Amino acid sequence: MRWTFKHRFLILRRLTQTLMIALYFGAHAWGWKMLEGNLSSSLVFGMIPLADPFAVLQMSAAGALLGLDVLIGAAIIAIFYALIGGRAFCSWVCPINMVTDAASGLRRVLRINEVERRVVLSRNLRYWILGLSLALSAIFGVDAFEFISPIGILSRGLIFGIGFGSTVVLGVFLFDLFGVKNGFCGHLCPLGGFYSLIGRFSIIRVKHNQEKCTLCMKCTDICPEKPVLHMIGKRSEFVAMGECTNCARCVEVCDDDALNFDIRFFKTTK
Repeated sequence: MRWTFKHRFLILRRLTQTLMIALYFGAHAWGWKMLEGNLSSSLVFGMIPLADPFAVLQMSAAGALLGLDVLIGAAIIAIFYALIGGRAFCSWVCPINMVTDAASGLRRVLRINEVERRVVLSRNLRYWILGLSLALSAIFGVDAFEFISPIGILSRGLIFGIGFGSTVVLGVFLFDLFGVKNGFCGHLCPLGGFYSLIGRFSIIRVKHNQEKCTLCMKCTDICPEKPVLHMIGKRSEFVAMGECTNCARCVEVCDDDALNFDIRFFKTTK
């Protein structure tokens, strides 16, 4: 029971990710109507359109004529993450998160540290790749990142069947395991960079209570985006950086109850 409570957010994240893929698969295999399509474009209960806003931006840059339903679907998703979810897509929805989390966990088991790593990447590289994706989409008239996106490859593979695309997913796993810790999601993925930008001012955030903190630093050790916890040991405040994925790993490992979800801009806690 203690393990279940301690890892409650991890369990919820895995259930969310698995349920979404299961609903997509059910729609494809048995005609379910709850959630049809894939992560790029969906239809909820046959009525409500949803669309990946970053994919829509690429298609717009490529010169595609987009239907009203696609634009509405992209707006719904963008508004949700901008106002509420922040970058939660990366840890609560994206199937690649399960792959990179597995690599991160295995790194800890095998004690593969960062001291002797040969590859050093800037976390800002994802924003350059984001801009490059839009530029290449405009130049070549295709949604550039969608063609090579491990996220799309894995999600479509789980729904419709995966073939050679499995090598791309394996490449992400090995890169995160032996290359750079949290390398793909934390340094390369332009979709993560996109949600970091639009979700910067979302209201649901982790809040740090300095009075309870004993500086064990378990939170910074487990966090996939360490810079977002810059306030640890210094002051009480919300995790305000858009790069935070709201994965709640820091909340789960904090034995001092110094980190918890709260609502920004409202005085809900002291």
